[in-house]
Amino acid sequence: MHVADLPLAADHVAHFEGQGIEELYPPQAAAVEAGICDGESVVAAVPTASGKTMIAQLAALTADGPAVYVVPLRALATEKAETFDAIPGLSVGVATGDFDATDEELAGHDVVVATAEKVDAAIRHEAAWVDRIACAVLDEVHVLDQEGRGPTLEVTIAKLRRLNPAVQLVALSATVPNADEIADWLDAAVVRSEWRPVELRTGIYADETLVLGDGVETQERPIEPGDLSATGAIVQDALNAGGQCLVFVSSRREARQLASTLAGALEIGNGATDPGADGSVADGGTAIDADREPEEQASDETTTAAVLRDSATTVTGEALADVAESGIAFHHAGLTAEHRSLVEAGFRDGDLRVLCATPTLAAGVNVPARRVIVRDHERYGESGYEPLSPLEVRQMFGRAGRPGLDPYGEAILVAEDASERDELRERYLEAEPAPVTSKLDDPESLRPHVLASVAGGVADSRAQLADLLAETFCAHCGGGPSLQATAADAIDRLIDAGMLVDDGAGDADEERLEATELGALVSRVYVDPATGATVVEALERADDLERITPLTVCEIVCDTAEMPTRYVGQAEAGRLSEVAMRHADELARPIGDFEGDFHAWLSVLKTARLLADYADGVPLDQLVDGYNVGPGDVRRYAERAEWLLAATESLAEHVDSDATERIRDTRERLAERTG
Repeated sequence: MHVADLPLAADHVAHFEGQGIEELYPPQAAAVEAGICDGESVVAAVPTASGKTMIAQLAALTADGPAVYVVPLRALATEKAETFDAIPGLSVGVATGDFDATDEELAGHDVVVATAEKVDAAIRHEAAWVDRIACAVLDEVHVLDQEGRGPTLEVTIAKLRRLNPAVQLVALSATVPNADEIADWLDAAVVRSEWRPVELRTGIYADETLVLGDGVETQERPIEPGDLSATGAIVQDALNAGGQCLVFVSSRREARQLASTLAGALEIGNGATDPGADGSVADGGTAIDADREPEEQASDETTTAAVLRDSATTVTGEALADVAESGIAFHHAGLTAEHRSLVEAGFRDGDLRVLCATPTLAAGVNVPARRVIVRDHERYGESGYEPLSPLEVRQMFGRAGRPGLDPYGEAILVAEDASERDELRERYLEAEPAPVTSKLDDPESLRPHVLASVAGGVADSRAQLADLLAETFCAHCGGGPSLQATAADAIDRLIDAGMLVDDGAGDADEERLEATELGALVSRVYVDPATGATVVEALERADDLERITPLTVCEIVCDTAEMPTRYVGQAEAGRLSEVAMRHADELARPIGDFEGDFHAWLSVLKTARLLADYADGVPLDQLVDGYNVGPGDVRRYAERAEWLLAATESLAEHVDSDATERIRDTRERLAERTG
């Protein structure tokens, strides 16, 4: 099927043909046959690099109105927006910021790229641009399976369908095993394919032998490590063949440490010539990404390492520049956004040959490699070390193989011995990922959506709320009765908290529900009802303090479920306890009659001090060293605190708190530093 045969405008056809896309990949053609260009809803379960983005583009370009492209992470929004913005004549907007805004200017765009949380917030504010959405693309739809993010996506989909029953839904995923179930929920056709533009070979390395295959048809190749570790040996093997390597490890510390170790041990070279799948040459120093503008490509005069060196202001940034000199880098959420972007671009351009990363890189970021190595297949959780899920490992495997540049892609697990090789093969190569399931039937997950549905006018009675919840994936999969019981309990708790009221008349199922002024405010500022209640109580305590400082207001927002906090080791606990005693007169949480986990609250205090110092202008490198935190983390903490402080400021005005001015001042100072 040729692009020229599609119902696209001439300039759109020319755009795709200018990118070398004249004929559709088989999964793309199947999506067209399923009605993607005719307004039909489709669930596309196809491998990474098999053309999911273009399926979304075809839907948006042929939709009978504006489209919204829903991404799971803010980091993906810019990348997807740039892809759409390159299409001539298409107006593209990005919505990932302030939740307490309607962003009505978005109504003028053809495509809006947004997180599910932002779309949910827009619905809560009854933003007019949401009502006009004709097509909603749900990227990485398997996040339905994640706590927190999954329920928000699920309820947002249900609300979009309630607002516009004719909306076209296009769900995309490379790893969803129960696509039929999701498609049945969405009244959509299913496009399922295993086709990839680059052959994927999976295998396991153990006992100095690489075994590629599923255990039925396999090929073995000895790879002696010499002075290298097992991981180093298979990285070097790929480099010798002219490929790039992406190595997944369990933590930031491991990513940095492995990059440093490999930088001193590997022979990187400039990349060997190796015929690609189309007969082209994969030259490690000059690989070109057709999706990026020429001026964005790395030049001979300016290496990634040099740019990183010029922008390094912290120990982490300097360490990154050091390893980049050897053609190696590490990537994790603790880096600044600028450095993550530079590393990704340098790797795509071939200037960097090896990238050591945490699993977050697998979540949709466009960074493919000839060989993907999953060194660590466990992570530390609440119960100690736990195996990664097959779905997570499949996401990592999907990064293997660069279309048009690699003749194949390899995804390799590293095992300690033959026994573990068999275990890993059974768990990750032979077993199917577990089906995606709803996480909505949980009191903490459902409560904010119950309040928002009432406050936003989507449901003004118990019966209407029940109807809305009946349209969720949870209910579709048989969880309706339990979900309705959880919702009934949430309503009662919200009434007790003074956020909802009912008229108390007639049949209980027909009771009219209405948000109180406090409930409507809590929903509008996009915080959990429990957080709203906690903040109001903390503001009341703060009004009794002799002085209210930036530490006071930072402590208030850090002592909420929405704010991640810094870990406190045993050695730090004593020092922080002394700090708490010295600053007791400016802390909203009373130290003398403390209830709960005091050590956990010390994490709150540590994070609050970090934010207060950041607002006070303490240099970033001092914060990184003093709080043992990544530079990217500081910004993320500050951005999260800025949002929570904005919500807290609104709540403070509502209760006429003496802390209002201090909250506003601290928020503005944080905003100045985050830009």
